[in-house]
Amino acid sequence: MSVNEIKSNMTNYRWVICGLLFFATTINYMDRQVLSLTWKDFIAPEFHWTNSHYGNITALFSIFYAIGLLVAGRFIDWLDTKKGFMWAIGVWSVGAVLHAFCGIATSGIVAGEWLVGFKGAREAIEHVQNVSRVINVSVVMFIFARFVLAIGEAGNFPAAIKATAEYFPKKDRAYATSIFNAGATIGALAAPLTIPVIAAHYGWEMAFIIIGALGFVWMGFWQFLYKKPHQHPKVNKAELKYINQDEDSAQEHTDETQAARIPFVETFKYRQTWAFLFGKFMTDGVWWFFLFWTPAYLSDVYGLSSDSTTAQLLLFVLYAITLLSIIGGWLPTYFVDKKGMDPYAGRMRSMLIFAFFPLLALLAQPLGAYSYWFPVIIIGIAGAAHQAWSANIFSVVGDMFPKTAIATVTGIGGMAGGLGSFTINKGSGMLFDFAQNTNMKFMGFEGIKSGYFIIFSICAVAYLIGWVVMKTLVPKYKPIVVN
Repeated sequence: MSVNEIKSNMTNYRWVICGLLFFATTINYMDRQVLSLTWKDFIAPEFHWTNSHYGNITALFSIFYAIGLLVAGRFIDWLDTKKGFMWAIGVWSVGAVLHAFCGIATSGIVAGEWLVGFKGAREAIEHVQNVSRVINVSVVMFIFARFVLAIGEAGNFPAAIKATAEYFPKKDRAYATSIFNAGATIGALAAPLTIPVIAAHYGWEMAFIIIGALGFVWMGFWQFLYKKPHQHPKVNKAELKYINQDEDSAQEHTDETQAARIPFVETFKYRQTWAFLFGKFMTDGVWWFFLFWTPAYLSDVYGLSSDSTTAQLLLFVLYAITLLSIIGGWLPTYFVDKKGMDPYAGRMRSMLIFAFFPLLALLAQPLGAYSYWFPVIIIGIAGAAHQAWSANIFSVVGDMFPKTAIATVTGIGGMAGGLGSFTINKGSGMLFDFAQNTNMKFMGFEGIKSGYFIIFSICAVAYLIGWVVMKTLVPKYKPIVVN
């Protein structure tokens, strides 16, 4: 039976699964964004934070996330997709809600006021004379909440990539990944429109509680809608045939628990692992910098608070532009179907194209002198390029590794990405405070603007460096076979 004949008769339940992954990723990114959209205008005045304090919190989140990914990938390969994803989103939803109680915990420790509400905690903290103690305790409380959030969120992408490999053939995986990965953009779009409004009207604590609760709702849908494709009554034989078109017929329905596995340590013996690891290390931090620091950038450079109409419009437009990343999933399919390239070659060709767009970040600060719209649009384009790159670099794992190792290798690469994010977030906070306090001058910019120019320049070249190293390590398609 040809692929076209299969398509004409098959069900399309795989897109329901893709939809579930999309909503999980949307919730994932909204939970991350709550702090970045509330710290500068709501939380920092209460706890007396500086850029360095926030930079430390976000940097440690990146480390926790990196460590979590190293464990989460293996955990999901062991526990399997359904249970693994349930655990992941359950833990990160608890972590998201915990942030709301950091004020009460700080009040209890520094003022002895435990049995108070959110308003009472704020009032108790206001009367504390030892500001340093308020800062130190509040930072520790938020670091703990970020730790729980990070450990849970670490399971999202290993589980989602594993589910995509289960439900889509290789040539469609980048496209499916780009669709569910667009949830990051939708989450980033919805966040500035909702979170500052909730914080302004009901307090920053309720923003964490309301957004965190969405994860528990998603868990109900996942429990009832997900099964393996060969076990699911909604997947007919034609769709199953289409999903398994890359597999040998004798292996189509092999249970993962019976399949050969790659020992964890042995994954590091493969060049494919190191290529994925380095590509993630070089580029993940760029996206996280844009995600965590753009609201602060608009506030620091242009005086726009996160709850202002202008800032919300700018952030909405920025993340709306990143929806163009869906093209990133379609492009390798075009190269495979129309140009006859193998999936890896098509993906690498696409990633090279996307690697050039972030170079526009070199112009963000210079053009920003004329209007804040220029850096916002440029960051949006760079963000779209990142998400397109991300959809393809994740799919490279499915191209090269057997399904029993996909979540593990995805987790290893995610750990490297987390380390890259730690580096850029920690460095950014220190650099911005130094530039501001010393009125640093660099390339015609002064103060904190010079700091942003330096970080934008690093972000601009990261993808080309990552691509060159990946291509050097794995120049051609070479799947790993486990006997």
